[in-house]
Amino acid sequence: MNAPRSEHLRANDASPEAVRIRQHRIERLRAELRKRDYAAGLFCDPVNIRYATGSRNMQVWCQRNPARYVFVATDGPTIMFEFSGCEHLTHGLETIQETRVATGWFYFTAGPRVSERVARWARELSDLLDTYGAGNRNLAVDRTNPEGYAALTALGIKIQDGQEVAERARAIKSPDEISSMRAAIVGCERSLLGVQQALQPGITENQLLAILSEGNLAGGGEYLETRLLTAGPRTNPWYQESGDHAVANGDLLAVDTDMIGESGFFTDMSRTFLCGDKKPTAEQRELYSLAYEQIQTNMALLKPGVSFREFSAASWFMPSRFAGNRYMSLIHGTGLSNEYPYVPYAEDFDAKGYDGIIEENMTLCVESYIGHNTGKEGVKLEEIVLVTANGPVPLTSYPFDAQLLA
Repeated sequence: MNAPRSEHLRANDASPEAVRIRQHRIERLRAELRKRDYAAGLFCDPVNIRYATGSRNMQVWCQRNPARYVFVATDGPTIMFEFSGCEHLTHGLETIQETRVATGWFYFTAGPRVSERVARWARELSDLLDTYGAGNRNLAVDRTNPEGYAALTALGIKIQDGQEVAERARAIKSPDEISSMRAAIVGCERSLLGVQQALQPGITENQLLAILSEGNLAGGGEYLETRLLTAGPRTNPWYQESGDHAVANGDLLAVDTDMIGESGFFTDMSRTFLCGDKKPTAEQRELYSLAYEQIQTNMALLKPGVSFREFSAASWFMPSRFAGNRYMSLIHGTGLSNEYPYVPYAEDFDAKGYDGIIEENMTLCVESYIGHNTGKEGVKLEEIVLVTANGPVPLTSYPFDAQLLA
């Protein structure tokens, strides 16, 4: 595998590729705002802030503390409201025309003064709409606490769904984004290789998770969104978090990377390995072969113009003995995080799904989890795929386990 570009598209990168990516993203955001006749967007989610501006700051902490936000006028400037003392972090970003100090009104910093501070926050945003909205009071907001909603609406602002705007913008990737995503995947696969090489009887799940995280950080990545790395009986059912369980000889180890890697790209791939020198059991081979078959079958269906409902209906049929443990989705988007679209199984579509169209230059994760309804182990596999005019192109290349496929 090629070495990851540890400095590739680092924060405030001024390379031509980075500038093109930022330009593509802000143009897509504004196109979505304009399509809905919104005067501006207010983005508080750190992933959406990064998409709009290319800036990052305390990404994990800001997911629960709305300490920074960005105002994107549909026809006007992008104004970044940065956490106090951090204004220097936006220097050099051509996407940002002005940086101001954010008004923090979350309880940790505002305490009993929340109402006072949220009123100041809302007035400043209302003034910006007066200046750049040309009488349009539609403001797309991706998230806000109840006090924020009340303060904005009290000033005559019509709150619209900003997350829809961001998700639809993020769904289509530029050639430069795809190139950068490939680089991030190389780093993820290198980290995964470290896990596979360290896998031996007696090592714990947490020790292996630490290796995955260390590889990501050392290669220029950022953090893991989940702890989905489990072994043996803890692989079934899925969604058990990594712990101090020791992996035994002959156990399956299932890993879902859920990695925010280089340049903030969400490198979401899954592999399952066999630990030790025991030969795989017939049951383990069946689980793995079915998961592999599901991935390959569903991946072949990914073509521009296919509707989500059509894809779901035509997807690989899961035998009933495994259906009770089926995964939450067949495919989902990926970019800077889990993204639009989300397509569930056919039997779940009416209750959980929504329709739409698979489009060229979407990047999608093709998912499989196979675990018997009453079984001991399960297999998790997942590929990242680019949708092209000629069909699907896998972006992940980490090898599947030949002995489990035998």
